[in-house]
Amino acid sequence: MNIPFLSLTSQNNLVEAEIRAAFERVFQNKWYILGKEVSDFENAYAAFNNVQYCIGVGNGLDALCIALRVLEVGEGDEVIVPSNTFIATWLAVSQVRATIVPVEPDKDTYNLDPRLIEAAITPKTKVIIPVHLYGQACQMDAIIQIAHKHNLFVIEDNAQAQGSTYNNKLTGSFGHINATSFYPIKNLGAYGDAGALTTNDTGLAQKASLLRNYGSEKKYYNEVIGVNSRLDELQAAFLSVKLKYLNGWTTERQTIASAYTRQLNGIDGLILPATASGSSHVYHLYVIRTAKRNELEKHLNNNGIGTGIHYPVPAHLQKAYEHLGYQKGDFPIAEELAETCLSLPLNPGMSNEEIEYVTKTIKKFYA
Repeated sequence: MNIPFLSLTSQNNLVEAEIRAAFERVFQNKWYILGKEVSDFENAYAAFNNVQYCIGVGNGLDALCIALRVLEVGEGDEVIVPSNTFIATWLAVSQVRATIVPVEPDKDTYNLDPRLIEAAITPKTKVIIPVHLYGQACQMDAIIQIAHKHNLFVIEDNAQAQGSTYNNKLTGSFGHINATSFYPIKNLGAYGDAGALTTNDTGLAQKASLLRNYGSEKKYYNEVIGVNSRLDELQAAFLSVKLKYLNGWTTERQTIASAYTRQLNGIDGLILPATASGSSHVYHLYVIRTAKRNELEKHLNNNGIGTGIHYPVPAHLQKAYEHLGYQKGDFPIAEELAETCLSLPLNPGMSNEEIEYVTKTIKKFYA
């Protein structure tokens, strides 16, 4: 049996006719930038996320950068980020020339540990960026309380957790302004790069709309120094189609994850995903951990099962951040996760036979 780590086949088959119709509609409308398709999707995604505003942008990294700029974060400011995250979270802080302040994750959930945040706060701290990693909501009540106590902004990085909740409130609706990505492999993925910001703050929404479009509300009249980062009409039309299916795909992901957990539970030396109290998990990724990660990865690959490692090198040990002077051992939890984590195939449309083949192959390794 051959099971790829990532497969969009089932999703594409389901939406193909509607996607082709959306393309034809955009093609015939002859309006390709910031038109009705974008505004319709922004309204639909804002409603989905229970916020007042959604601002479509070019990609998830741009969304984070614009969020920081909207909050006037810059040189001399400090931004608290997870030590365990995709590097885009760090890159956004670098782009606005602020100082990155990494904080370790909870070893069980892999998300930013609220118990460690206050020790990292200084008079220069301006923002906390919690990342809802792998699809699980961070412990947002605690993070918001800390932010209020210290008069800090919160920007959620919701790229992996669209539709996840903490205490029944959706991720992407807690922070002052929040970023998400619609990169094709996300739970809600475009057919190219795309991203968005979500907020309930009218002023922040207006600033973000200006910044994404050259700092301009009226063509050729520029109010601020902006960028060119606009969700295009075609991707917006595609996302509007796929948004209608997101809840169903999430349920499928959760069903597959439950089957994995049920069938793999009790294997000595294998750590399965844990969900914190109050958090829901939409399983962008199903990440297991083992001291024998490399051997298990090879065993699965040799048996036709694709895998992923999210992420093999922590941000503080990347060559790009050598100038910060961090050494191996500075963030031991992030480093341990990088050395032991392995992502299993989890795609809507996976059959019970495929799930059982993956789990039986893992059991055979440990036997």
